[in-house]
Amino acid sequence: MKFISWNVNGFRACLQKGFEEFFNSADADIFCLQETKMQPGQADFSPEGYHIYYHSAIKKGYSGTAVFTKQEPLSVTYGINGEHTDEGRVITCEFEKFYFVCCYVPNAQDGLKRIDYRMEFEDAIRGYLSELDKKKPVVYCGDLNVAHNEIDLKNYKTNVGNAGFSDEERGKFTELLAAGFTDSFRKLYPDTAGVYSWWSYRFNARKNNAGWRIDYFVVSDRFMENVEDSQILTDVYGSDHCPVMLLTKD
Repeated sequence: MKFISWNVNGFRACLQKGFEEFFNSADADIFCLQETKMQPGQADFSPEGYHIYYHSAIKKGYSGTAVFTKQEPLSVTYGINGEHTDEGRVITCEFEKFYFVCCYVPNAQDGLKRIDYRMEFEDAIRGYLSELDKKKPVVYCGDLNVAHNEIDLKNYKTNVGNAGFSDEERGKFTELLAAGFTDSFRKLYPDTAGVYSWWSYRFNARKNNAGWRIDYFVVSDRFMENVEDSQILTDVYGSDHCPVMLLTKD
């Protein structure tokens, strides 16, 4: 199977920047989005052969997720056990052999002014994923808004303590992995540096590859044996993020 996740930073804008061409050429079994910044019906995109699920924030033009899947899920739920639904951050699709969870983790924001909610969300999503994992393996993906280790961002020394590279956020990612999950890209490419999934629009960051790896495919430990590859598609444009992709044997 082929899974693709992409923070499009505004789906309507990304549709004007070649999204549909990439979507069609990718031919993913499951393609999910974060930061759609739209309400259902605001984007004119209905790919043939896909079941479509949107989860929008109450606040217009903010956050939001979407999932396009060729196979119809057994069930689809929004939020985390009925909570954390206001910002449209989590969609879970249950399939016969696994759960697929698309997530847009809250940004801690400048000065870590939203770090308390970020920590609450992290604990909730980790507990939720762990409960799902007891039933069947989990594929958890999206913009997780954290560069876990120094290798995961270009300028780590000047970003220590900043949103996305604070001890608190990095620690929660470590806790997630310790709960029975694997960062698929880093497992396959433990020493690969200079491969990022997000670049600021400022300072020619993408041109200079001054980026961060904050978009992930995290899978249940026992699911890793099914993984053929985990890639970061740095040559795809249309957002300040690039897509990430997971390829599996089954």
